[in-house]
Amino acid sequence: MDDRQEYARSGYWYPDGESTSTVDVLNMLRRYRAAETAMRARTRSSMGMNETDLMALRFLLREQRAGRIVRPIDIARMLNISTASTTTLIDRLEKGGHVRREAHPTDRRAGVVVPTVSSDEEVRATLGAMHRRMLTLVDELTDQERAVVTRFLAGMTAAIEEASDLDQELRDVIRDQEGSEAAE
Repeated sequence: MDDRQEYARSGYWYPDGESTSTVDVLNMLRRYRAAETAMRARTRSSMGMNETDLMALRFLLREQRAGRIVRPIDIARMLNISTASTTTLIDRLEKGGHVRREAHPTDRRAGVVVPTVSSDEEVRATLGAMHRRMLTLVDELTDQERAVVTRFLAGMTAAIEEASDLDQELRDVIRDQEGSEAAE
């Protein structure tokens, strides 16, 4: 069964009482997420990177375009990983020719991480056509349509983040419960 057939099935895990249009929207969102996940996997594969490496490189490129200096600690904070893991990540990116380490321009005790020109070009070559198609699609929407889509996506993001917060609260309660039982 191909993805289109799977996503076309009515309901899946959504309540039966929902209207067809609601299920269609949620199924299309699932299909989009699956397509994006597959695209990210292709990008990582073609660039020889894992997900964390790609996230770090995107962060570095974005910060470079904004004219901001990035220290290793900035990468660690953005990815929520340890400084040791960050060092390993930077070593990997440097070995792959994606970044280089440089001296900090104002703090001689610190270093900065800079994406290479070839890395920026590789990302643009890999994702540029897709980004242009996406921008064209959004540009074709009216202001009102963009507002509706933005509101919808913000609401879906909040719903997922709320579920994540609840999951974390549940883990905290379980951990606290297990800690209380162990102390007894």
